[in-house]
Amino acid sequence: MKGDNIIIDDNNIQLAKEIIPHIIDRIKAKDGRYIISVAGESGSGKSTNGKALEQILSSMGIKSKLIGQDDYFVLPPKSNDARRREDSEWLGPHVEVNMLLMDRHLVQAISGVNTFVKPLVDYYANSVEDETVDLTDVKVILAEGTYTSLLKHVDTRIFMAGTRVDTLQLRKNRNRGSEANDPFVEEILKTEHKIIAGHALLADIVVTKDFEVVVK
Repeated sequence: MKGDNIIIDDNNIQLAKEIIPHIIDRIKAKDGRYIISVAGESGSGKSTNGKALEQILSSMGIKSKLIGQDDYFVLPPKSNDARRREDSEWLGPHVEVNMLLMDRHLVQAISGVNTFVKPLVDYYANSVEDETVDLTDVKVILAEGTYTSLLKHVDTRIFMAGTRVDTLQLRKNRNRGSEANDPFVEEILKTEHKIIAGHALLADIVVTKDFEVVVK
């Protein structure tokens, strides 16, 4: 998503280094592209740790590509927020996010295409445009986002287990649209927590709120 600056630190790199040994053999053994999902609540570290995994894999000679669920929202951010406020049913993976399209793009990637066209959300312009994704020589696709545990075509599912309470300071530091100070947004995050609380059960790897790696 345009306007979302992903900055990784030493903790993200260390976490990626702990995760990769658990999946590297499967990545190398698979013919074709390998799909990893990184899911969790807002501020749990999905984007930063997805980016760190991309960076470490690439340093090992395994070209990777990070794809964000935020680009698959039906409406751009400000419009989506307004719709949520006027329609209490406008929330969740089967309403406000085009998960079917994201799955379709993963299927295309697995089939071997070297490009596909996806939506690209511009946060500050509150708009959606098209982006051509270049998958030339890409071996691993990292699909990150709140609901990506639900994607069908995934080889390894990672779940970041920090809740909205655990991640409050991180969300304040990010300060995206002052969302951490908005009572309405906090209520939305409570509902999202209920929606994805069980998604840890779908995961192959769970990262605790203290960033400990638990492999199932």
